[in-house]
Amino acid sequence: MTETERARPEVIRAVPVRHPGRWVAAVIIVVLAAMLVNNLITNPNYNWPEQWKYFLSEPVLNGVRNTIWLTIAAMVGGVGLGIVLALMRLSANPLMRGAAWLYLWVFRGTPLYTQLLIWGNIGALFPQVGIGIPFGPEFATWPTNALYSAAVMAALGLILNEAAYMAEIIRAGILSVDPGQQEASQALGMTRMQTMRRIVLPQAMRVIVPPTGNEAISMLKNTSLVVAIPYLELTFTAQTIYATTYQVIPMLIMACIWYLILSSIMMVGQYYLERYFAKGSLPGGGRVRNVGGAA
Repeated sequence: MTETERARPEVIRAVPVRHPGRWVAAVIIVVLAAMLVNNLITNPNYNWPEQWKYFLSEPVLNGVRNTIWLTIAAMVGGVGLGIVLALMRLSANPLMRGAAWLYLWVFRGTPLYTQLLIWGNIGALFPQVGIGIPFGPEFATWPTNALYSAAVMAALGLILNEAAYMAEIIRAGILSVDPGQQEASQALGMTRMQTMRRIVLPQAMRVIVPPTGNEAISMLKNTSLVVAIPYLELTFTAQTIYATTYQVIPMLIMACIWYLILSSIMMVGQYYLERYFAKGSLPGGGRVRNVGGAA
């Protein structure tokens, strides 16, 4: 054997790393999935015909419509009030900062269901409302219960709660913009509101939109809590049906299927909205890529 052959390194034999844990996990998942499918098909307690009977019935469709409009009203009102609260939190005025902090502390620190119970019984706290001089005489008064409906109080309760969370999301988005841009716009003679509307908020949107989309999907599900008032949204409608048919599980699963349909539509809208506001900030012209890497 020559010296050259002696100095030549041996061929590396690469042995692939085995992952038995992955195979075990895959088998467990397949078995559980098969058990779930078998249960869905063979368990008579799901009562699929009963679910289909009410799935497109007028009471259920009315509950779906109420759920949708409550979600829209809560998000529109919550975003609008959240912008005001976020600007108050960023204000140089300590009184405005303190008032905004107190609002957030109350509405983020108490359960939404409890808040809705209070709004549903607000007439017990304020039997009458009136117009007059503060701490002075009243010119006109009305019974509180005559001035509102369950729909109004449900929307109001959701809006006031959502505004507390949206305020922090919007504040984080505003703080993500380089302060130097605000200073430059002020040097150009723009007012604070012009700077906020034309410079800061458009750039902050790519930070604000993703959590706002998550909040909207969460709000869709939180509308089920207005049963505390009560108001005929989707879950309460399902409850009124099974109160007479005694088909509790089938009606609740039917409601879950409706929630899955609505939330899936919202997720698709959120994807395209995020992609639109991410233009210029991500490789590939702002395309949002999924886990697999495909556009």
